[in-house]
Amino acid sequence: MTEAADRLFVGGKVYTFADSAGNDDGRSGGDSEPDAEAIAVTDGEIVGVGKTSDIEFLEGVETEVVDCGGRVVLPGFVDAHTHMETLGKYEVHADLADAESAADCIERLETQAETEPDREWVLGFGYDESGWADARYLTREDLDRVSEDRPVVAVRVDMHTASLNSVALERLREELPNEDVETTGGEPTGVVVERATDVVWDAIEPDLEETRELLEAAMEYATARGVTGVHDMVRDSHAPRVYRDLAADGELPIRVRLNYWSDHVESVLETGLVTNAGSEFVRVGAIKTFTDGSIGARTAKLFDPYADAGDGDGSEDEAEAEGERGQWVVDPDELRSLVDRVDDAGLQLSVHAIGDEAIEETVSALESTSDAETARHRIEHAELATDDQLERMARARIVASMQPNFHRWAGEDGLYDRRLGDERRARSNRLRDVLDAGVPLAFGSDCMPLDPLLGVHHAVTAPAEAQRLTVTEALQAYTAGGAFAGFDEDRLGTLEAGKQADLVVLEQSPWKQSDRIDEIDVAMTVVNGEVVSDERDR
Repeated sequence: MTEAADRLFVGGKVYTFADSAGNDDGRSGGDSEPDAEAIAVTDGEIVGVGKTSDIEFLEGVETEVVDCGGRVVLPGFVDAHTHMETLGKYEVHADLADAESAADCIERLETQAETEPDREWVLGFGYDESGWADARYLTREDLDRVSEDRPVVAVRVDMHTASLNSVALERLREELPNEDVETTGGEPTGVVVERATDVVWDAIEPDLEETRELLEAAMEYATARGVTGVHDMVRDSHAPRVYRDLAADGELPIRVRLNYWSDHVESVLETGLVTNAGSEFVRVGAIKTFTDGSIGARTAKLFDPYADAGDGDGSEDEAEAEGERGQWVVDPDELRSLVDRVDDAGLQLSVHAIGDEAIEETVSALESTSDAETARHRIEHAELATDDQLERMARARIVASMQPNFHRWAGEDGLYDRRLGDERRARSNRLRDVLDAGVPLAFGSDCMPLDPLLGVHHAVTAPAEAQRLTVTEALQAYTAGGAFAGFDEDRLGTLEAGKQADLVVLEQSPWKQSDRIDEIDVAMTVVNGEVVSDERDR
């Protein structure tokens, strides 16, 4: 006799993504037909998918029946590149992400200072000056208006640039590397990049109690946006403990793959951790390292100079003379040494590489490992990959872990136009070319911001039409693609019997409004068969 299910999700338009062949109308982003209407769940696992009439026989006396009300049901979103602690800081501290000017940032920081008078540091996160009328970084003088007594820090959206007030600069002065501190007339402007931002991150690192506060806020934010699993780039030493404590207490609402910052590599190797070790909810992922910085900070490492480099007319001759092709955060020799050591220990590598020169060194290091095809090493961002690099990534099965929301800077007259020029701007974030080359593609947000539907929207409506994906392709990169990047394709990424019951319910169909996917609301998020976010009646 068939046992009753714990929970039935009925009355939905279920897209399983189990077999998407012929399930999208090419490049037009038109409507797609659902595969099923109902899903049955027992002990967190899908035990049946089909028509409501075919699934109803699994209803028992104690079975909970959840009516999806004709809404779209998809596999839960797996965000393959997050910074959950930082996301929590957006929620707990001043959120500068949509600030429209320097003055707006200052006002928000002043409010934060007044609201939290007992916090030692006044912190704000996510400012993006590229869209301001006065497109400049926040300076020491700006932040001194917030406080002349407390240290004030505003972190740029790329997290490779931070702005400090005079108190913060003085406090950290001896630790800040001079080459990464911007100066004018010999005086620091308050803007720091790369290694200097590492000093800032260390100074503001939260304790265990605050880390839990930040992560809980971040997970509530994520589940409300349909995220059921994250690959968290863990820098804070407290975060793994918080996740594991929450999981042990049955209070972790999301699946977490821990991509440990390379600062922790000694501890990871000493404890014998390997990729995929862990529990149903918390697993070891990759060792995360860098090669270069960001385009916004002009620290992404390029073969050719930045278009707006130098203090004069920005010509390439002048820029070349000043060495304006970005910088190495981890130089190629150091990268190769780390790659060999980590790969030999049975760990996946997750390497930040944005500029074309940085990607070249990263591909060369990863493709030379002993068994690259099964290691699933990853390149994070891969924004300016060349044709040759994509071909080599495909051969070595190196995962392209990309952020479609970065297309927000790739429009004409946008940040990338200024930094890179028209030709390089047009070939940034080559989503279509990545898929066509056969490179495994996983989508993440980098928390800029964390919002899968916004990312899908940018993938489908990218400024360069030749790089656009279909709706189904974009959704798969945020579901099955993320699962593959985390060795989870056997349990996550599609809605099939035997898979874990992680799903998201949407208020509208992304196929029917492919030009407005970012406006779609998430009605419900389910992890392991449990409803962790429910907005249906709100």
